[in-house]
Amino acid sequence: MRTLIQALKTKELRNKILFTLGIIIIYRIGSFIPTPGVDYKVVQECVGSMNSTSENFISLVNLFSGGAMLQLSIFALGVMPYITASIVIQLLRVVIPRFEALHKEGQSGEAKLTQYTRYLTIGLAVLQSTTILVTARSGALFNYQCSQVVPDGSVWNLVVMVLIMTGGTGLIMWMAELITDKGLGQGMSILIFMSICSGFLPQLWEIGWGTKGTDGNWGKFAAVVGVLLVIMILVIYVELSQRRIPVQYTRRMIGRKMYGGSSTYLPLKINMSGVIPPIFASSILAIPTLIAQFGNSSQSWVKWINSNLANTTSVWYIALYALMIVFFCFFYTEITFNPDETADNMKQYGGFIPGIRAGSATSRYLSYVMNRLNTVGAVYLLFVALIPTVLIMALDLNTKLPFGGTTILIIAGVGLDTLRQAKAQTEQFQYAGFLFESTDHKEGK
Repeated sequence: MRTLIQALKTKELRNKILFTLGIIIIYRIGSFIPTPGVDYKVVQECVGSMNSTSENFISLVNLFSGGAMLQLSIFALGVMPYITASIVIQLLRVVIPRFEALHKEGQSGEAKLTQYTRYLTIGLAVLQSTTILVTARSGALFNYQCSQVVPDGSVWNLVVMVLIMTGGTGLIMWMAELITDKGLGQGMSILIFMSICSGFLPQLWEIGWGTKGTDGNWGKFAAVVGVLLVIMILVIYVELSQRRIPVQYTRRMIGRKMYGGSSTYLPLKINMSGVIPPIFASSILAIPTLIAQFGNSSQSWVKWINSNLANTTSVWYIALYALMIVFFCFFYTEITFNPDETADNMKQYGGFIPGIRAGSATSRYLSYVMNRLNTVGAVYLLFVALIPTVLIMALDLNTKLPFGGTTILIIAGVGLDTLRQAKAQTEQFQYAGFLFESTDHKEGK
């Protein structure tokens, strides 16, 4: 709160905050504008009749779009195509040497990778918008509880709708970059944060109040809020935790000047993979469910998928979900953090870990530390990701929980990152504080 008050007192930061809020308002307005060709009245009836407790791919995309996907609005895809494209580009660095070379080139190479990410985002937007419209027209998007969402099924009408949804994705990507350049915080993270929070409080209130004010349960509401606060505190504590490896740099004579000789540390987070493992696990487990929606409900394989993989409280789903989270926790960390590259960079600039030889020995030591951290991080992700399932089973909740493992990680991570950036930018304008601790900063003086 103190950081926010200090930021509002500074003109530059106040303008950044107002600019960010303006972009968020435009983003939320676009989430309610229906795509031309959609029967908006039927869509509202379909959304109202759905009652799902699963966190599959459809609910995941709907989460990141702030509920816009099931509304079939112009921003129906939300930020999901950009997130998917960014992850794919990072994974391709291991397969394509050209991408790895661009990553090592610095700012110019990252700009080129960002350009490739934009192109891939548009391609994925075309693919995802086509899939959503086809599933919506067939009724599979709403679990076959309603149909005739798109009355005109002509090819021309579907092409126009795909172009509008793809254009909406491009506009969201542009607005996110505007927030990053002229606003406060990382643009795409801010939009994801607001999308999740837009449906958070209404769903939380529905547990206690109910749909009509009579079918709620305030005891369950108190239990959910209490568990949410405990998990949020745990997530913040773990996300801020670091394993600091001491690094010593030797003194070097370059020309007539002496460089180096300083001591620092290499910060390693406990959860290096972030929110990626739960997202990947949920998306992969949703693929069989999506395929089963196009099959005959009387077939044995469709019944097995619907009873085991479509149900988030089944033993099969929980076991596969846990295994995939552990696998992607190690896999994604292995891609994003390269011990050999880190050891080579330290050796190049004369750095070494006290008691460890530079080079291959340092690489082996970093791999050993990262494996231990990943083990703790995987257990932490399992605990956070499976808490919603445990609550659904323990409290017998018929409505969907307002938070899941992915939701909590995103809210805590984005909130902490935005506060850090706001505090860092606020301190840039508090010149008097460096000299006189009791003197308050006044702008222009």
